[in-house]
Amino acid sequence: MTERRPWQAQRAALGAIIRAQREFADLSLRQLAESADVSNAYLSQVERGIHEPSVRVLQSIAEALGLSMQAFLRQAGIIEGEDAPAGVETAISVDPDLSDSQKKALIAVYRTYLVEARNA
Repeated sequence: MTERRPWQAQRAALGAIIRAQREFADLSLRQLAESADVSNAYLSQVERGIHEPSVRVLQSIAEALGLSMQAFLRQAGIIEGEDAPAGVETAISVDPDLSDSQKKALIAVYRTYLVEARNA
């Protein structure tokens, strides 16, 4: 068995986040690929960590998912930020024990609490 290099693990994590965000948005692979102007096969390979997407592709995917590039990169752990609740949302999004409706409900409640806390 060979060890994964750090960049391979990061690529796999990025793919998992893209998939989780796509599923959270109730988009099929085909729908997201079309919105991001990439092929279905390429997006599938990005989600599986086979290909490392370019900045242009990441920007297109982030926009198609309704995320800012900065928020998207924070969720992927590529950049850090003080105001990044993405870790919580990502943890919820990728939890295999939660149904899609449970994930959506938890994230919605979490975001509501964040807005209230920031406005307090």
